[in-house]
Amino acid sequence: MSNLEKTLFQLKQRKAQKDENAEKARLKKALLQGNNDGARIYASNAIRKKSEALNLLRLGSRIDAVASRVETAVTMRQVTGNMAAMETMNLERISMVMDKFESQFTDLDVQTSYMEDTMSATTAISTPQDQIDQLLRQTAEEANIELQQDLDAKAAPVSEVSPPATLKDEDDKLAERLRALRPAT
Repeated sequence: MSNLEKTLFQLKQRKAQKDENAEKARLKKALLQGNNDGARIYASNAIRKKSEALNLLRLGSRIDAVASRVETAVTMRQVTGNMAAMETMNLERISMVMDKFESQFTDLDVQTSYMEDTMSATTAISTPQDQIDQLLRQTAEEANIELQQDLDAKAAPVSEVSPPATLKDEDDKLAERLRALRPAT
């Protein structure tokens, strides 16, 4: 990978980090003004920018790894070409090595494609609510702001735990079903 491409990924990553910090500053300002809805939006944006920066770092690293492998392949092809020309090595063996390398390179392409699809899907999904709430609380604590009850009201209701007697009955029923499914020995 050329220095230009490395620099491009580094610049994009730094920009995403700066955007994240700017969103955190907006979040703090919104909390100071008591604008919880705006603060929630800024928190979501900050988390998304943080994920974007990490994804750019990962992508740059993976592209660098692929570029290194391609460079190795080119070097290997030149070396084997020279060796074949000198007739110092079996041409059939060289062919087998190159076929194996091409197979591994194809596997790498499939893995890279899968990773890119996964990263695209991940960034398309909305930011998890618990991360937004955590960032809101952290920013409020740093700014010595007491969050209004609005945040707690918007939090997802906690499911009630079944009493132990109900769990025991359920376990007994499942154990009975398991015994019925097992063959008699």
